[in-house]
Amino acid sequence: MRDDEKFEIIRALDLLPHIVGASWAMLWFRIKEIKNPTKEEFREKVIEYFSKIQPLLESFNNKKEFEEINQYMENRFEDEKRLIKSGDNMEVEKRYQRYLDYG
Repeated sequence: MRDDEKFEIIRALDLLPHIVGASWAMLWFRIKEIKNPTKEEFREKVIEYFSKIQPLLESFNNKKEFEEINQYMENRFEDEKRLIKSGDNMEVEKRYQRYLDYG
């Protein structure tokens, strides 16, 4: 698969963990008035909300011409969840620290 064929999904999966996952997680903690969630709690909540995009990633299933991009999206999605859980997604970690600082 050429890089230009996966460019948009690469960008989306670079942004969605912190734009969708962390933003919704921060909102959830604010509404619940939880001022100091642990890193693990925050990361799990980010993964929970990030995972809600999975139906989008499956929107090309059952179409032969999309098999290669589907496999790429599935692998990349799982990689992103692992990065969040391990604390290696620096954008999510910044959002966590911002939440602690400004709640």
